[in-house]
Amino acid sequence: MEAVDDALAVPAETGVAGVLRRVAEAAEGGRAVALATVIGRHGSTPSTPGQKLARTAEGCFGTVGGGAVEAAVLRSLEEALARAGRGEASARVETFRLGAGLGMCCGGSVDVLIEAMAAQWPVGVVGAGHLAGALVPMLVGLGFAVTVVDAREAYALEERFAGARVLCGEPRELAELVPRRGAVLAMTHDHQRDQDAVEWALREGYAYVGAVGSRAKAARTATRLEARDFSEADRGRVHIPLGVKIGARSPAEIAVSIAAAMVAWRAGAGD
Repeated sequence: MEAVDDALAVPAETGVAGVLRRVAEAAEGGRAVALATVIGRHGSTPSTPGQKLARTAEGCFGTVGGGAVEAAVLRSLEEALARAGRGEASARVETFRLGAGLGMCCGGSVDVLIEAMAAQWPVGVVGAGHLAGALVPMLVGLGFAVTVVDAREAYALEERFAGARVLCGEPRELAELVPRRGAVLAMTHDHQRDQDAVEWALREGYAYVGAVGSRAKAARTATRLEARDFSEADRGRVHIPLGVKIGARSPAEIAVSIAAAMVAWRAGAGD
């Protein structure tokens, strides 16, 4: 992330309604956002309680009064946004004193609530069987934005996956809902469907691609990918068997191992 310039231009939006709209859009899209809200003022200051300033990867929106105090708040927001991008949510109050340290002579101070709203890492789960039924609640509880897809109407039911979006269809249905920075995990009832899902996810350029299966399945998948002219780099990106090694056997245990792998991926991707 680029450092904040003290001479940063006026943010794109200055009204509170516009700032809150931008924050809502970022949150709904699973993107990290940092928000500053003026909650107190003491003495002479350019800031007014209730003013808001937000920072996302797309830019800055709003104002907390402009000038050097705003530049200082933006620096705090930059740090908060970095934490939010790593999945760390936080909230704290900072006091900015408008004295010589900021090149100001107002003499007052401003209390600002700095909130880091963590990014939700997107995960597409292909297959809505018993394993997905155990895994998806874990991923949702860990703060991932999960979308499940299965071609079987009897399995692709929203009531089975609280907190996740559920689609009845093919893996390509994920394209509009799971950003390419996310993961696609195949765990269907059919090896060929898993193969098709892996190939589709690789072609789409998803950041993390994996499938449930044995080492023998991993070898077969790699052979088929090579026959379909996938590069060595792409073949090496496929995680089979999916999950960390904990000796898992039951669906619940396998779900724990996959959830752990997703947490490790998120931590690494957030650095």
